[in-house]
Amino acid sequence: MEIVYVYTKKRLEFGRQCNFSDRPAELHVDLAPDDKLVHDFIEKDPCDSGIQCAQEMSEHEVNTERFESESRGVNHVEGGWPKDVNPQEVEQTIRYRKKVEKDEMYVNTILQLGSVMEHCIRQNNAIDIYEEYFDDTTQESAEEPSSAKTINVFRDPNEIKRTATHLSWYPDGAKKLAVAYSNLEFQRSSPDTSLDSYIWDIENPNKPEMTLKPVSPLVCLEYNPKDSHILMGGCYNGQIAYWDTRKGSQPVELSLVEHSHRDPVYKVIWLQSKTGTECFTASTDGQVLWWDTRKLGEPTEKLILDPTKKMNIDNALGAISLEYEPTMPTKFMVGTEQGSVVNCNRKAKTPADKIVALYTGHHGPIYALQRNPFFPKNFLTVGDWTARIWSEDIRESSIMWTKDV
Repeated sequence: MEIVYVYTKKRLEFGRQCNFSDRPAELHVDLAPDDKLVHDFIEKDPCDSGIQCAQEMSEHEVNTERFESESRGVNHVEGGWPKDVNPQEVEQTIRYRKKVEKDEMYVNTILQLGSVMEHCIRQNNAIDIYEEYFDDTTQESAEEPSSAKTINVFRDPNEIKRTATHLSWYPDGAKKLAVAYSNLEFQRSSPDTSLDSYIWDIENPNKPEMTLKPVSPLVCLEYNPKDSHILMGGCYNGQIAYWDTRKGSQPVELSLVEHSHRDPVYKVIWLQSKTGTECFTASTDGQVLWWDTRKLGEPTEKLILDPTKKMNIDNALGAISLEYEPTMPTKFMVGTEQGSVVNCNRKAKTPADKIVALYTGHHGPIYALQRNPFFPKNFLTVGDWTARIWSEDIRESSIMWTKDV
């Protein structure tokens, strides 16, 4: 039995019915020309107009969001051994291999895989991939100018950009790069400027691998060549800090302010020592300080770069660059902001004897200083738009230099 309910409504309640019909066009409004508006228009006769037999298109430009990629990996270790077999024991592993090789399942599996492997080898032998097709042709060697290709660009991730004041490569394979960021124009720096420096993965320029958070902007930063987890940094306020990347972004230890440099630390170098914990630093306050990371409260040794050898800090030359050759562990050189190179010997008997020689020739700060790795007595300096090559035996002048720009 179906239940039906019928709704009824009168036709007049629906409103007026719509009727459509065809009829001729009607004129509703006729606007006559106004002679007063003629002077506002310019008559154009004849009229030329061009059209295109193509669809009209509009052009729009848009910047897409920056794509950030992230690299992830898994460490694979040797496994698959039973619990009662120690993979470090050679005899146990050999005994277990012999047991497996006697198993019928193992033999059948090897036979099946052998046919697949044989098929792949036959494919490789069918085509000689090393065949030379153009042995007779002579190759025209065109000398191309030397060039370098940009692979990645590592930008300061902060809004207020800063100068990359120092770079240090990861000692165990050049896969990481530690960069110290600092604004050396102290008066112009904003209070919102970041203090952080970063460690970058060479393959990932989108995001730093690790952030270093010093108490003051880092001017220099160096990896420990003996321990790739340890970094030493020189701060803008003169303090020395060192990091262990296994312990996080905060410095493990800081030097005390009263025993640190009075100016920014422009260079830090790790020393060739048995412990691998010793380093020395240079600053424009005229001091070279030696440190041990096991006791960073105060320096283990101090040298004032006074050319008069009176150890007066008021007469000291401000240090900008350092040079240390591990094959000569007692000698080092200092490039100063006054344009002189100071040759020093750490193991001299008195502090005055530690300054061995002074080489003058530059008219501005020496920003780079390096010994020749094959002839250590010769060294190179860069400053005041010139490069000079010196010999330790000739103190009067450099033996070679570039033309002034």
